[in-house]
Amino acid sequence: MPIFFSDPEAIAEHIVRDVGTELVVGLPLGLGKANHIVNALYARAVADRFINLTLFSALTLEKPRPKNLIEQRFIGPVIDRLFGRYPDLAYADALHHGALPPNVKVIEFFFLAGQWLYQPFAQQNYISANYTHAASYLLSRGLNVVPQLVAKRVVDGVPRYSLSCNTDTTLDVLRARAQGRASFKLIGQVNSELPFMPGAGDLPADEFAAVLDSPDTDFPLFAPPSEPISDTKYAIGLHAAGLVRDGGTLQIGIGQVGDALAQGLVVRHRDNVQFHGIMKRLAPGTEQLAAAETGPFEKGLYGVSEMLFEAFLGLIDAGILKREVDGVILHGAFFLGPQSFYRALREMAPEQLARIQMMPVSFTNEIFGDEDGKRRARVDARFVNNAMMATLLGVAISDGLENGQVVSGVGGQYNFVAQAFALEGARSVLALEATHQSGKQPQSNIRWSYGHETIPRHLRDVFVTEYGVADVRGKSDADVVAAMLQVSDSRFQGELMRQAKDAGKLPRGHEIPAAHRENFPERISDALKPARAAGLLPSFPFGSDFTDVEQRLIPALQILQQAQRTPLQLAGLLWQGMRHPPDAADRECLARLGLDKPTHVAERAYRALVTAALQRSRTG
Repeated sequence: MPIFFSDPEAIAEHIVRDVGTELVVGLPLGLGKANHIVNALYARAVADRFINLTLFSALTLEKPRPKNLIEQRFIGPVIDRLFGRYPDLAYADALHHGALPPNVKVIEFFFLAGQWLYQPFAQQNYISANYTHAASYLLSRGLNVVPQLVAKRVVDGVPRYSLSCNTDTTLDVLRARAQGRASFKLIGQVNSELPFMPGAGDLPADEFAAVLDSPDTDFPLFAPPSEPISDTKYAIGLHAAGLVRDGGTLQIGIGQVGDALAQGLVVRHRDNVQFHGIMKRLAPGTEQLAAAETGPFEKGLYGVSEMLFEAFLGLIDAGILKREVDGVILHGAFFLGPQSFYRALREMAPEQLARIQMMPVSFTNEIFGDEDGKRRARVDARFVNNAMMATLLGVAISDGLENGQVVSGVGGQYNFVAQAFALEGARSVLALEATHQSGKQPQSNIRWSYGHETIPRHLRDVFVTEYGVADVRGKSDADVVAAMLQVSDSRFQGELMRQAKDAGKLPRGHEIPAAHRENFPERISDALKPARAAGLLPSFPFGSDFTDVEQRLIPALQILQQAQRTPLQLAGLLWQGMRHPPDAADRECLARLGLDKPTHVAERAYRALVTAALQRSRTG
């Protein structure tokens, strides 16, 4: 049985006495970090420079950091409500301030997107790794401590602990320990809000060397609220929804595109006529619908995804995720989501929860190990992941910039691309927005070339933007270039085509078909407007932790943020807000920001700007 503690400092002292002063600590990705234990170990190392502490981590979660008055007033109450008692990780704060002591090293293989850009220590100590290789890298560095957040259940008077949200690498290193290839101490920190997940991560107490279990160290789970789905993300998700085959297998990556894809599948299943109408407006004059999978789901889908998030529960509720593999409809390796997601898992009936199994990342992300069984299960798989950019020749850029700065990480993307080529009938679908805003001007996310790549062009398969689908697997370079031009924003097609022709990759006489020369954001918004008005494409299809007033404010604040890039637009908003007073609903929103009774010039200006933005958000 483990030794039980109620005090973080005491368990940290025990770890140092038991393991020694050379601590190589593997922290679970994201939600599963035992924050109190990690902070106590960090404090112990800060106080005693004879302790060498190496923290291996991924996806260090931090509370949002507001940057200006409006952000502070909008996000501040949300942070207090959702993250108020969440204990900050001390090492992250030290990294931000360049104050990490010389005897402490933090090494990560996946960043929260953009979190550590231009932070030298974080960038220099980043390890580029496929998710499935992370466990072996930990073991090769001499891993000797794994502190993990766990759920607790008492069975016949004996405690059991669930790895719950993070079976991903922990089960893989536990297997190595059982085989005699590793020696480390598994340390648990009990959290009452963590769902007890059945399956391989349901462990007896004797797997743990020590457990921290106290009401004083209980805390609310990190629960990032769902973000509203933009028209662009909905268009991408809807196009991807037309590629998913009934009776097949589904994996979805992190972000709004996953929610948009899931809602697109729900509409396709529940209101197929409406789905076809949306797609005809979204892709007029194309042959996409004839080739796509667009019928309801009679056989249903089986899910196998490294990340499990709320949209998957929406697919289960809609009767889409229902194809069983050994009694399981969804295998995952880690999870993260809003409070409603954790609550749904905690309250799910045992027989339903048993159909969701948390597994090691070596199971979800690879076909090795029971390869025959995985091949039989993962039929017609669609692996849908996000990219930041792509080239006309089919290179995908998902994790970093050409100057070497790491934005996020490779994670499992390469794993799923490789599976798509290894499994019969499987496809890798990489989703990206056609443009991004850079200062005052939009920039194309589809480039002729780029000085960094995540997925090489010899693994090019399917790319999806808001403008359509480019199926480029097995195609010649000229055909790939032509397909990628068709899903590019029309403001950049001419220059991109010129570059391809100058490089000799496209015939001089090539022309982009007329149906693809109207790729403008306004066309996407117009195409989706009827479905938005009918409630088929809500901003938060699977619920939200934002209040109704906050949900009304979000699109207005997005308008204000965009206007700040252009002084003329900002001045126009200010003038409109000064001329047109707020109505009752707007005054409720202003009160939420503390702008209902401005007391100084800056507040009066913000009041006018927000009032105008609210008015514009209603008129579209």
